[in-house]
Amino acid sequence: MDLPAVAAPAWSFVSSLLLLAVGTMVAALLGVAHRLGLFYQLRHKVDKASVRHGGENVAAVLRAHSVRFVFTLVGGHISPLLVACEKLGIRVVDTRHEVTAVFAADAVARLTGTVGVAAVTAGPGLTNTVTAIKNAQMAQSPVLLLGGAAGTLLQNRGALQAIDQMSLFRPLCKFCASVRRVRDIVPTLRAAIATAQSGTPGPVFVELPVDVLYPYFMVQKEMVPTKPPKGLLGWGVTWYLENHLANLFAGAWEPQPEGPLPLDIPQAPPQQVQRCLEILSRAKRPLMVLGSQALLPPTPADKLRAAVETLGVPCFLGGMARGLLGRNNPLHIRQNRSAALKKADVVILAGAVCDFRLSYGRVLSRSSKIIIVNRNRKEMLLNSDLFWKPQEAVQGDVASFVLKLGEGLRGHTWAPDWVEELQEADRQKEQTFREKAAKPTAQHLNPVKVLQMVEETLPEDAVLVVDGGDFVGTAAHLVRPRGPLRWLDPGAFGTLGVGGGFALGAKLCWPDTEVWCLFGDGAFGYSLIEFDTFVRHKTPVIALVGNDAGWTQISREQVPSLGSNVACALAYTDYHKAAMALGARGLLLSRDNEDQVAQVLREAQQQCQEGHAVVVNILIGKTDFRDGSIAV
Repeated sequence: MDLPAVAAPAWSFVSSLLLLAVGTMVAALLGVAHRLGLFYQLRHKVDKASVRHGGENVAAVLRAHSVRFVFTLVGGHISPLLVACEKLGIRVVDTRHEVTAVFAADAVARLTGTVGVAAVTAGPGLTNTVTAIKNAQMAQSPVLLLGGAAGTLLQNRGALQAIDQMSLFRPLCKFCASVRRVRDIVPTLRAAIATAQSGTPGPVFVELPVDVLYPYFMVQKEMVPTKPPKGLLGWGVTWYLENHLANLFAGAWEPQPEGPLPLDIPQAPPQQVQRCLEILSRAKRPLMVLGSQALLPPTPADKLRAAVETLGVPCFLGGMARGLLGRNNPLHIRQNRSAALKKADVVILAGAVCDFRLSYGRVLSRSSKIIIVNRNRKEMLLNSDLFWKPQEAVQGDVASFVLKLGEGLRGHTWAPDWVEELQEADRQKEQTFREKAAKPTAQHLNPVKVLQMVEETLPEDAVLVVDGGDFVGTAAHLVRPRGPLRWLDPGAFGTLGVGGGFALGAKLCWPDTEVWCLFGDGAFGYSLIEFDTFVRHKTPVIALVGNDAGWTQISREQVPSLGSNVACALAYTDYHKAAMALGARGLLLSRDNEDQVAQVLREAQQQCQEGHAVVVNILIGKTDFRDGSIAV
């Protein structure tokens, strides 16, 4: 029987509703079946390993990437990953401040060529690391920061120590990710570590909410009520929580590859290399400035050194490249860099940048041909629109580029009078240093004389960590790194407070090597408490504190310019006694024992060799050695 014409639209509407209802029911049933399957899988797998947790996935990835140390300040958000690292033989080193943990990871990254790892708890634990992460970013150091976080359901709901951590770290890191499911831990960490080391290296951040790290049953107990609330709303909330739990742990323990992903290391285009060879071959007075990027993997430092010696171009070394040519190589020019750059007809900036360290490019002569090579294009061309222009701007790996120059110009020689001119300028400058060292100061010890004696005392394999202003700036002229990767300074950010963390990371990497840390007394205030860390973790280092009772690098400009020493005065504090209270050994050097400087330094070495961290408190006077040196 046909439906009346007016009833047809109504029937069509009703049939659509019925189809929609049936479809919804089917989808719901399929969803329930799927969830039941997930719950069954979870129960089956969790019953087999009731204490397994996401922290084990973190530790497995770190071990697969040959990570030896995880630096931390403990917090409940991250406990599972620390315990898992300990079980897998990764040494967990706890510091007294989170910033120190990141500085230590940074040192490991620079010295080993692998990623350095720090793990800190949520909220203030992470905000305490911001300075160190920014320092690593500007120093191009591949640091992996693992941060705890509130549970996935409690974020943005006022949970303990819950803030928007991702927004905080996105401007500071190459890679930021928040893990939302246990099964995503492994691929996220692999991608983060590869990103940290590829291209221009830098820090990366992975946020690990507390519920992706702890065992299933513990999360279930906290997330799903034992007795569901009554009523339709209670049932709906319980279903939502169970559904979230199932998604959180679905596929959590399925096997996944854990090892390193391929790295992307940019290489200089062959055509540009050839043009650079042609420019350099015509040079009469070539000069090279090597920066930290030259020491990045995959090229070993000894291979780079051989290439520089084969090339035969005199060079200045900065950052991590300090010490590349050893202590007395004739190609290494140490003094009068600005004057030398003005005289050179070809300048190779190999990983060096025209920022404040090169007066934004103003130290370069307009008549010089400038070849610059850097992995980062933006950094490579910094200030090129103002004070300088590159003849060739090569985006690629610095060390492999230098190797190609050495191969292409093997046997080529440069005018011997050019190298001799630079060396003679070095000798004259160093003679003025000796004259300054011989002058007595109004009170306490002459820092120039003290640092010259430090230079004479250092063993040939020593690692130098520097943290400070005036005292460290003086040391940069007087104390010679013994080899490549033997000098650790903050880098372009000029951060005070790196000393304790850098020394900790260096000593753990090279336990049989003497680690000497040169502190200004202002900078030492940041690291003093970490001597508790050195003692607890049996990592003996030698700290020399240049104690002139002030922030002297600032006051030497502030006082004559503005007529006040406000906020620049400190005291001749007994730092050696403070260190002794923390379990370290303390020694004092002052005018009263001026003739015993060498003896006290040797005593510090002896105590360090016996397994003790040592602080030598050196009371120093004022000199004019660095007048006019402040850079802003």
